[in-house]
Amino acid sequence: MNKLDEILAQLRKQELKEEKSKNVILWVLAIIGCVAAVAGIAYAVYRFFTPDYLEDFEDDFDEDFDDYFEDEDAEE
Repeated sequence: MNKLDEILAQLRKQELKEEKSKNVILWVLAIIGCVAAVAGIAYAVYRFFTPDYLEDFEDDFDEDFDDYFEDEDAEE
């Protein structure tokens, strides 16, 4: 019976070590996921609050372009 108890004790120790290694991996992945989520939220907020300067430029360009051709038509 003594040998059987030793074998069972060794198996329990191995199971505890495996659980600890799985637990560490789970924590690392959880931390990486949280960092990625916070970064994604920060980027979304940044994009939401940052004005779109290109849209203003295109509007100004279209107005200048139209004004140029209107001036040519007026000269004729």
